[in-house]
Amino acid sequence: MIRFYNGRVLTLKNGFEITNDEVWVDGSEICFIGKNANLKADREIDLKGNLLMPSFKNAHTHSAMTFARSLADDLALQPWLFDMIFPMEARLTGDDIYKLSRLAFLEYLTSGITACFDMYYFPEDMARASVDAGFRTVMCCGINNFKENIQLLEDYYIRYNNYNELVGYRLGFHAEYTTSLERMKEIAGVAEKYEAPVFMHSSETESEVQGCLERYGKTPTALFDELGLFNHGGGGFHSVWINDEDLEIYKKRGVWAIVNAGSNAKLASGIAPVCRMQEMGINLAIGTDGPSSNNALDMFREMFMIAGTQKLRKKDAAACNANEILKMATVGGAHCMGLNDCDCIDIGKKADLIVIDLMRPNMQPINNITKNLVYSGSKENVKLTMINGKILYENGEFIDTDIEKIYAEAQEIVERIK
Repeated sequence: MIRFYNGRVLTLKNGFEITNDEVWVDGSEICFIGKNANLKADREIDLKGNLLMPSFKNAHTHSAMTFARSLADDLALQPWLFDMIFPMEARLTGDDIYKLSRLAFLEYLTSGITACFDMYYFPEDMARASVDAGFRTVMCCGINNFKENIQLLEDYYIRYNNYNELVGYRLGFHAEYTTSLERMKEIAGVAEKYEAPVFMHSSETESEVQGCLERYGKTPTALFDELGLFNHGGGGFHSVWINDEDLEIYKKRGVWAIVNAGSNAKLASGIAPVCRMQEMGINLAIGTDGPSSNNALDMFREMFMIAGTQKLRKKDAAACNANEILKMATVGGAHCMGLNDCDCIDIGKKADLIVIDLMRPNMQPINNITKNLVYSGSKENVKLTMINGKILYENGEFIDTDIEKIYAEAQEIVERIK
């Protein structure tokens, strides 16, 4: 049993109030919040005035794409993807995915991220990497015209939703422009069978939407809705080039807009209309996208990017309240991924927690902690990251992890596939 005491606590259960309660963790769960617990701790952690809060959840990424970090930069999306990324991806093995994902997990931990919504291939190796690392992963199928098939999609859905408490699986496909109409109809059939949400890259670029209009006379969102892909909810990764009709579909179907401001800025894809989405009450979460297009896996950078780009888009410095962005990065991401027991600090919830070091120059003086996390916070402020009640990162050290081996193996893979 672990006791956190003598600090500040942001539960995000019912808003942004910060208390000075103690938080106790028993096994994988939070068992007590308050003062004067009649319990015995195996370890007591003196927060020394620092902040304990729910962890960040990365609601869209491709973890194993660490292989292409800064390897294909300063290119537009289509040549970046088709000319550089796809050919190198074709050389990857399952063992590569395992090793490259382990590298990504380390970076997630330094950013206070305890769960990722990962779309990639070789799910068995990704699941194995997650369990071995103690990291929480929800996988999303990236089926398209070139990789995997409907039978595999259904098999994966059953297998990886019954694999390990750290692993989950959601139905999905890569994107409209890589997936035939017939295949999308098949995916909609599986979604109907299991009454399950479906996730995909959607409306990331203007050219993507224009291509869909030319092929089907509809935007990607309208096409997906017509096919029944959103009958049980789901989400669009990026959701940049969406019109009012698309937003109405998001609202009606409970579709999640997963915002990737860093990647969208770096690839010049555009700025998602987050303020408009907030006004309409659309579900919102944040993802870093993959480390080959961002190139960092840093939630602090994403939060600031969303705040800054929305103010520029609206030409209004008051646009897009930072507290709501913080909620997108934590509670929103958890709900988007189906991790409803990891969303906030409450009794019975999973102990996916982080400690923020407030005793750093960028956090002083203390005026408004939650907004300071968005506007001033950085990875240097992550003092501790806990997943499922286990501390994996503390005071700049990775617990029980051979990081030199992970770095070396990733480098060997890159040298081979290049």
